[in-house]
Amino acid sequence: MKLLRRKEGPSLDSRLAALFEAASLAEGRLAEEAVSGARAVAERAGARRDLSIDHTVAALAGATGSGKSSLYNALAGEDLAAVGVVRPTTSTAQAALWDGEGSGPLLDWLDIPQRHSTAPTPDLSGLILLDLPDHDSIRLSHRLEVDRLVGLVDLLVWVVDPQKYADAALHDRYLRPLAAHRDVMLVVLNQVDRLPAQAVERCLADLRRLLDEDGLAGVPVLAVSARTGAGLGELRSLLGDRVAHRRSWSTRLAADITTAATHLGGAAAEGGAGRAVGMDRALTGALYDAAGVPLVVEAVAKGHRHRAVVATGWPVTRWIRKLRPDPLRRLRIGATVPAGTRPSEPQAVLSTKPQGEPADEPSAERPPSASGAGIVGRTSVPAASAVQRAKVETAIRDVGEAAAAGLSGPWAAAVRQAARSRSGELADAVDRAVAMDSVRATRRPRWWRAVNVLQWLVFAAMLAGALWLGGLFAMDYLRLPQPPLPTVGVVPWPTVLLLGGALAGVLIALLSRLAAWAGGRRRARRTARALRTAIGQVSDELVLAPVRAELDRYARFTEAVDRALGGT
Repeated sequence: MKLLRRKEGPSLDSRLAALFEAASLAEGRLAEEAVSGARAVAERAGARRDLSIDHTVAALAGATGSGKSSLYNALAGEDLAAVGVVRPTTSTAQAALWDGEGSGPLLDWLDIPQRHSTAPTPDLSGLILLDLPDHDSIRLSHRLEVDRLVGLVDLLVWVVDPQKYADAALHDRYLRPLAAHRDVMLVVLNQVDRLPAQAVERCLADLRRLLDEDGLAGVPVLAVSARTGAGLGELRSLLGDRVAHRRSWSTRLAADITTAATHLGGAAAEGGAGRAVGMDRALTGALYDAAGVPLVVEAVAKGHRHRAVVATGWPVTRWIRKLRPDPLRRLRIGATVPAGTRPSEPQAVLSTKPQGEPADEPSAERPPSASGAGIVGRTSVPAASAVQRAKVETAIRDVGEAAAAGLSGPWAAAVRQAARSRSGELADAVDRAVAMDSVRATRRPRWWRAVNVLQWLVFAAMLAGALWLGGLFAMDYLRLPQPPLPTVGVVPWPTVLLLGGALAGVLIALLSRLAAWAGGRRRARRTARALRTAIGQVSDELVLAPVRAELDRYARFTEAVDRALGGT
């Protein structure tokens, strides 16, 4: 049994759930008419599924004068509906019940107050036959009642007469739009007793042609006369067969779901959704330039050399370097704000908001600094130029356009809006990324401390030599006896310490500066890579992720529509 179900495709419940899901996902993306229509179909189908499935509701629908009520009485075996020359005769729908026990909730849902129990007939047990008002009635309430019940009943029996079977109102308003419901539809050519036999055949052939043009190939067409009883046996047999199978209700619901899902899918797109392939690199590059990263990278190299000179330079002259501003400090990179205080007002690096719109409020939270002493403030990188901002805006727009390719207007607009939805956060997020990833560039290499210790040792040796020579000079000036003076070859040790310390200090400073220059270049390259990666993550989070989420929503929508249509 399970194998048979797999072959037949998804269950009605799963198709209903898929239609609900598709309608929910399409909310705000597609025309409200298609979305609300699909949701109404799903709700209606769910309600019918929960009611009696042991009864089949068939409706006799037709135009004025087609003889619906006469046919209704003939099938019921008694005069239940009034038949007369004054039209329209039928003003409200009424039901004839064959073994109607348990059908009350179903008839209440259909809102059919007039109910008639017929004599028990085994071949029609479980049939609920409705006599509807005329669909072309001059009274609007009659037409609305027909439209309501045509959308609810399990089986549609269209009753036409030889004079009006080709009426455009019937074909354009009902038959053609219900092409997907061919499996729950019958067409009865009534009043054939008024025509010669050859004329009946011609009418049936012409009616068959019109139905084929409406997309209703295979729908049974019967020739019947309610007055003489011709064809009634065949009609009763066909109705009895549909009732016995107890599947007209599910077939009708499946057709409703197919129609609604087809409408949704047709409103969504002509083709598949695009992808913003390669757009991330262009966006990252635009943000990279607009955030002033090249300036920061240059400042990293210069700042590294500046701090290296301060840390490893000759102690006699390094204080001069301290008088110069640190390139990174000038950009407020590596600076910390004491804990418990609010950072200074941030300066926007870039903004994709149109002129005239208020700027985003600065966030009170800031990432922790590397040292943990406080929180890293915003950088003072110069604001992006108009050209750079335009490049960012163009890159964001290109992402949205590439991703929206192939989608319908409303859904494409939703994708483009998703690309811009968080663009107001870019300035703050990119600047934070620059500040945080640039902080690593301010970390002092370990060799700076070793060289600094060495410089002070050399300076101490030079100072010791200077003091030693000063003491010897004082003793000579006071004519005191000179102590023994050790030498290195012919050069006294005080002189070696003084001159050697000075030369060693200068040499170490020069070598350290050379190493700092090379280290600054390496650190600048690493910083550039890190900043590009960080900015790429920002652009992915604030621009590409919303686009991917919208495209994922569209993909789930198309999958739900496919499941609702009966796909696996």
